[in-house]
Amino acid sequence: MDDRPRPAVETDLLIQEIEGHLLVESARAESRAAAARFGDRLDWLTRAQREEVERVYADDHLALTRATWRHTARRCRELRAEYEARYRELRRRTLAGGLLAVACALGTALALAAVVAGV
Repeated sequence: MDDRPRPAVETDLLIQEIEGHLLVESARAESRAAAARFGDRLDWLTRAQREEVERVYADDHLALTRATWRHTARRCRELRAEYEARYRELRRRTLAGGLLAVACALGTALALAAVVAGV
């Protein structure tokens, strides 16, 4: 086994991959549990019919979960782009304001220096 320390980026990616697998498995288990609860209310079905209904229900539930994740991820990317644009604009305005303040202070100092030198 390699005992050398892994770079932080590689470790972070590995952790994210493991978290992703755990999240997907959790969603699958949740879909199966929801399907079983739904199937419990259909007591008139045969065993084969119930299994088929539960399978279809679980597939639909998982598809809905995936669609929700995709929508959430897309919205996160949109918000990130929006916030980054706002941040860039704020930095630009702050820099412009700072430069203006420095220019005013410098102008005031030069004017005072001229008044003092002229006395």
